[in-house]
Amino acid sequence: MTSDRALREVQVTRVSGSPARVTEDHVVTEEPLEIRVSGDSLAVTMRTPGHDRELVLGFLWAEGILASLSDVSAIAHCGRPGDEGYGNTIEVTPAPAARLRLPGDDAPMARRGTLTTSACGVCGRRTIDDLLARCARVDPGGSMTKGAVLNAVAGLRARQPLFARSGGCHAASLVTFEGEHVATFEDVGRHNAVDKIVGASLLAGRLPASRRALVVSGRTSFEIVQKAVAAGIPIVVGVSASSSLAIDVARRAGVTLVGFARGTECVVYAGQDRIAP
Repeated sequence: MTSDRALREVQVTRVSGSPARVTEDHVVTEEPLEIRVSGDSLAVTMRTPGHDRELVLGFLWAEGILASLSDVSAIAHCGRPGDEGYGNTIEVTPAPAARLRLPGDDAPMARRGTLTTSACGVCGRRTIDDLLARCARVDPGGSMTKGAVLNAVAGLRARQPLFARSGGCHAASLVTFEGEHVATFEDVGRHNAVDKIVGASLLAGRLPASRRALVVSGRTSFEIVQKAVAAGIPIVVGVSASSSLAIDVARRAGVTLVGFARGTECVVYAGQDRIAP
């Protein structure tokens, strides 16, 4: 279910003939979400409102801040409905015995402090080695046919209602190795859509997500593979190209990385053994 704030109507001028005409159009909403932990600002990400709880949990999991869902006592938006900016700040309350670790900290959170980062990119991790030291290599078993990969990509577009109305939204889907749909989320940022996938899996008690494939619209860069590794997802499929760092991480973490999955073809950058003819 998408948020009623996910789209906005704006006035535009369409220039397709003479004279130009003024009309209304839908655009995807982009607003900041400040993530607070115990009252301290941890991160700010630009996202599309909706499924904020999943986004936050996925982000905290991918960054290694959460060890399990039981680390969280409560998660809720700050303020009151109707207040200016309501819905753009979310508070995470750790469980009494939880030991949350901030990126870059040598010890679990024991003092007040502020770290502002974004939900994409390295996010405070200095090297790939740091990521791989924190996350186990993904489960090596199982495979996915090329047909299932291509069908999953084709099915992604059918599950993008925000994109259908605005043309400006990314999406991420989680599918089984047989190509069956598990979940799809949309967001103005690919990394946020993936965080929502990871957060939903955490809430459902389905991490690590072995025997699952992550399908993303557009290109596949480092942060997408990083989040897949943290979630134990063994196959990542992108509609477009992959970056060099994404390929390096996938090869070292044992992730199968597929790009340009369109029509009847795809390109496998890493983990060819998991893709069957």
